[in-house]
Amino acid sequence: MNKKTCILAGYLRERIVPVSFCTVEAFLFMMVAALYGYEGVVENMTYALGIVAFFGGCYLLWDYLRYREKYRELQRLLMAEERADGMPLTASSMEQAYQRIIAAQEAEKKALVTQLDEQQQNMADYYTMWTHQIKVPLSAMDLLLQNADPVVTETGMAGSDAKTQIARQLREEVFKTGQYVDMALHFARMDSISADLSFARLDVDDLVKKALKKFWLLFSGAGVNLQLEACHTYVITDGKWFSFVAEQVLSNALKYTKEGAISIYGADETGAHVKNACSYLVIEDTGIGIEESDLPRIFERGFTGYNGRMENKSTGIGLYLCRQIMDRLGLSIRVESKLGEGTKVFLGIAQESI
Repeated sequence: MNKKTCILAGYLRERIVPVSFCTVEAFLFMMVAALYGYEGVVENMTYALGIVAFFGGCYLLWDYLRYREKYRELQRLLMAEERADGMPLTASSMEQAYQRIIAAQEAEKKALVTQLDEQQQNMADYYTMWTHQIKVPLSAMDLLLQNADPVVTETGMAGSDAKTQIARQLREEVFKTGQYVDMALHFARMDSISADLSFARLDVDDLVKKALKKFWLLFSGAGVNLQLEACHTYVITDGKWFSFVAEQVLSNALKYTKEGAISIYGADETGAHVKNACSYLVIEDTGIGIEESDLPRIFERGFTGYNGRMENKSTGIGLYLCRQIMDRLGLSIRVESKLGEGTKVFLGIAQESI
């Protein structure tokens, strides 16, 4: 049933009672007149009813056209954001009462939305302030741990005594805590990310090296090898937000890889390994992998999957944030994985060779 037919059917449903009443009334009038036996009454009444039917049909046509115009106006308002202010004019007291009710509800809704926006903004401001403030004691703790045992350095070398091992483990936990703080900060800023974006032409290899420099402590204590290959490609993006995605993927790779290697390299559109003009930056690990049934849902907010529940390490927020950020950056992200064999994360980058 097309739109015009729907409007006509709705109109007939609304007018069926008065039209039926008039028809039955005319029929009864003719029957009563016929019973009294007036000469030529049927012919005369039929002529009169024909005239009435003609003018009644003209009125119904005019009424239908007005009904259709009002219906279309209401449909337009239904699709618009502002509804109450644009209601069609009406002389009906009943319709005016309905419009006043709708206007009151619209005003109440706007007040509630404004209140909710203020609450969300206040909460976002609080989390932003909290994450910035908590970084100060975290940085202080990391500095104190470095000064407490100078054997723990960025070379990854450490002494064999218990004090050195404890210092290393504490520094790793402080670093992980900092990563969770960064995640909370980026989550709080998601609604206003558009105002924070600053696009530039950046060297992908430089972005990767900066991310790896932050993770040197975890790599040195993880017992896994790092295989890094330059992809010789630029990407047009926001460096801060893109780096957060790369760091989150690296964090997951380290979290779920007990042995083997983490490889970082470039790939083309088919996913094949290439060394320049790359379409993707690939971060591959030899970790526990992901259940095939979980793959379609890994970017959903709050989804932890089988491995996340078994390992009790997943928050269900990291990959969700990665997808949201990459979408805002106009880039892609996808994951290939086999349970027990490892995971490949493909981060889309621009195809512009150095």
